[in-house]
Amino acid sequence: MDSWERKYLRKLQITDAGVVVWSVAGAFGVRFGFADIVINDNLYVALAVALAVAWWLMLGFWGTREPRILGAGPEEYKRVFAASGWLFGFVAVISYAVRIDVARGFVGLAFPAGVIGLLVARWLLRQHLSLDRKNGRSTSRVLIIGSPHSAVHLVRSLRSQPAAGYLPAAVHLPGSVATTGQANELDIPVSAGDASVEAILQVIEATGVDAVAISSGAPLSPADLRRLGWELAARDIGMILAPALTDIAGPRIHTQPVAGLPLIHVSTPKLTGGRKVAKRTFDILIASVVLLMLSPLFVLLAALVKSTSYGPTFYSQERVGLRGTTFRMLKFRSMKINADAELQVLLEQQGSGDRPLFKVQNDPRITRVGQFLRKYSLDELPQLLNVLGGSMSLVGPRPQREGEVALYDDDAHRRLYVSPGMSGLWQVSGRSNLTWEQSIRLDLYYVENWSLMNDVVILFKTFKAVFASTGAV
Repeated sequence: MDSWERKYLRKLQITDAGVVVWSVAGAFGVRFGFADIVINDNLYVALAVALAVAWWLMLGFWGTREPRILGAGPEEYKRVFAASGWLFGFVAVISYAVRIDVARGFVGLAFPAGVIGLLVARWLLRQHLSLDRKNGRSTSRVLIIGSPHSAVHLVRSLRSQPAAGYLPAAVHLPGSVATTGQANELDIPVSAGDASVEAILQVIEATGVDAVAISSGAPLSPADLRRLGWELAARDIGMILAPALTDIAGPRIHTQPVAGLPLIHVSTPKLTGGRKVAKRTFDILIASVVLLMLSPLFVLLAALVKSTSYGPTFYSQERVGLRGTTFRMLKFRSMKINADAELQVLLEQQGSGDRPLFKVQNDPRITRVGQFLRKYSLDELPQLLNVLGGSMSLVGPRPQREGEVALYDDDAHRRLYVSPGMSGLWQVSGRSNLTWEQSIRLDLYYVENWSLMNDVVILFKTFKAVFASTGAV
């Protein structure tokens, strides 16, 4: 275990202990009070102490502090919730089996307070860890082993997610010849040569890495991989296998051991039946509540648009939606009249008329009020009406024009598998700062790995992106 891992583990242990004690003691005080407690005669004091200790131990037993799940992804939060839920479920079963009359108010306060406190504390610690990792600290230095193309892809993928904690330190191309071009492209040491385990171990010793990631295309036999795993375990170096699966999230991946082989099953993404109903119900409920809450703001923004520039309050434009059907998308007008007629000329002037992402830099058509509306995405609020009408969703791929869709390649058409969204991964990952390739990859990732929980997470991140006005135009 690296030094940063030991320090972070201690932080987690101390933080978990503090939250658990706070929630249990708080629930005890609210339910029973502290004034007239006689410790020797009060079984609930012993129960509270036992519950706090068991809760802290359960978090460790359930693997909530394993280094590989820290810093990125939902697994850490899932384990915290599961460990807490199983513990309190066990307490309920035991109290029923041995007929112990546990006060429901005590348990009913301790459980939600503790779970929320633990999740918030883990989130705060994760923010600090992510900042450390973005600055090159608290990371595991990784040696990438594979073919030239797969190694380049893996290096770029790991660099795109520094919060995951894997820092590419070197690349080894067994059975290949390292070129200067590869070294310049990766900007890290690149070696090549023998594919034997001994040669790989020499590279590992020379680079001093903490982990080895073996990508697809590595010319290593099953026997060599097994032997390499033994050697790495003896040196306390992690071993990571990176299959040739891209943009596939955890819920779609299932591992099944068959004859000693870890077969990876990838399920087909589906947004039908109950999943489709759940997403639509979620859209209607949230859009209705938000629309009701923001109705005074709608009136104010409509008055600002109407009083500061000539033209209608709202702007509607035909966009392409689910399965290629078209709909009229609503916005508060943020441009001068007949702005669409000038679009092609402006795109040609900036040399982007042949790209499927029609964005004009320093757009002269935007009004002064429109600049404010766009900075905080207030111009998009009328799209809540599109959501209620069913032509859009709260979360989904970016809605685009027919001219943009006409420039799609075969892969990009996959984004039309779900309804376009008011927000999406593109919004919380940079908005207009993204290139077309980045935008389409995020949209495809969303389509391939949809879940209702991901929608909730994206909506929370949307508020942060909007208030920070990241990538606004």
